[in-house]
Amino acid sequence: MIMKLFIIKIGGNVIDEEGLLSSFLTYFSSLSENKILIHGGGKIASEISRQLGIEPKIVDGRRITDAETIKVVQMVYGGLINKNIVALLQARNCNAIGLTGADANIILAKKRAVISPSRGGAGGGAVDFGLVGDIEKVNSEKIFALLNSGFTPVIAPLTHDGRGQLLNTNADTMASAISVAMSGSAEVNLIYCFEKSGVLRNVNDETSVIEKMNFSEYEKYKSEGIINKGMIPKLDNAFDAIKHGVRSVIICHARDLNKVIAGKQSGTYLN
Repeated sequence: MIMKLFIIKIGGNVIDEEGLLSSFLTYFSSLSENKILIHGGGKIASEISRQLGIEPKIVDGRRITDAETIKVVQMVYGGLINKNIVALLQARNCNAIGLTGADANIILAKKRAVISPSRGGAGGGAVDFGLVGDIEKVNSEKIFALLNSGFTPVIAPLTHDGRGQLLNTNADTMASAISVAMSGSAEVNLIYCFEKSGVLRNVNDETSVIEKMNFSEYEKYKSEGIINKGMIPKLDNAFDAIKHGVRSVIICHARDLNKVIAGKQSGTYLN
């Protein structure tokens, strides 16, 4: 029988709001199905970076990761956030194991090339994102081995280049890439959880959820400016997962994970 697998990504304000994170993890830990949790944590990384005197640099929603910043994100993503989530899940009788892409060589990446001026960010200049990783390979057999041994992987948004360098990697992209890699041998359901009720027609109106959306509709919403800014890379990753065989992708509020798992309408269903 093919494995049913939920791959759930949490980000946004979920991670730094203690009550919301606690209730999310309580339900996540109660899921009897095989599951993987992937987390972000950019807001916390930015706060600690400033405390250390390192001003964060963000271009088009992506963090510039220089030699000092990679030290911060290693500590925050792979240490502070990852191990806190693992401990909270263990307290809920979920046998979690915290990982980065370097652990067991589960995710290999390459350093992102400098973006040329014609494709650059604000102002059209060339953009060097620094120690940022673009995923080249997901070793799904290693992740399956952990699942089959009874572990719940909790994966931080860090990869490695195979030569000893850790790389900062977008968590939404990581969730999509892992889902695609696992979908060859499992029935994968990818869920992006954050602090909004789904993809909204009006970002200031939580009742304006777009309940279902296909790629053509997504392109239309982008052209009309209804979908913009940080939601674009999230949806690019989501539709890439669908294109490459992931069974379902849903974007929802973290508090509604139980409804989504139960098959109730909540959030935005992509098809």
